[in-house]
Amino acid sequence: MRMRVYSLVMAGTALAVLVSTPVQAGKITFSPQAFQVIGGMNSPQKKRQLFSFGQDSNDALTHQTVVFEGPYQPGTIVVRTEERKLYYVLPGGQAILYHVGVGREGFEWSGTNKVSRKAEWPDWRPPQEMIDREADKGHFIPAYMPGGLDNPLGARAIYIGNTQYRIHGTTQPWSIGQAMSSGCIRMMNDEVIDLYQRVKVGDTVVVE
Repeated sequence: MRMRVYSLVMAGTALAVLVSTPVQAGKITFSPQAFQVIGGMNSPQKKRQLFSFGQDSNDALTHQTVVFEGPYQPGTIVVRTEERKLYYVLPGGQAILYHVGVGREGFEWSGTNKVSRKAEWPDWRPPQEMIDREADKGHFIPAYMPGGLDNPLGARAIYIGNTQYRIHGTTQPWSIGQAMSSGCIRMMNDEVIDLYQRVKVGDTVVVE
């Protein structure tokens, strides 16, 4: 079933090569231009390795049900930044634990808000300050990028209130467990799809 979904996405997506020179993923440092990593991997095998569902994750990063203590109602999303973990609270003192990437130094934040909307294969419209900040470093970022395999928001996005922050997939699976983003919460594509199916608009999001 997973592979069937992937095939439909591949068939309906116009892939764009943004960088012609292959880049070694392990040597990439974070930048919002990181979608170039996928564009630079011209081989279909490389694209499948990062985006075929079930292959961009491993057992150590797969979600699991755990004992959870805290004053939160079932359905609440709790992100514990220091742990690099997200918990989806269940009844009976349990939660589903997901591994995430979080904001790098200077981009950490905390607070409570609500899920304002959800999107499959979301478009990316980076804020102007991000565009300007990366331009100062010599990095080009488009003002708009359509959803798809090359998009740095990955397969799904869960929007937090009216902020610029989201819980979303990624084109950088190696960044999970790291503090590398500009404040958004990153997940493996398989994992964000699983969370997306559970979360409802209006659910509470707590970032600690």
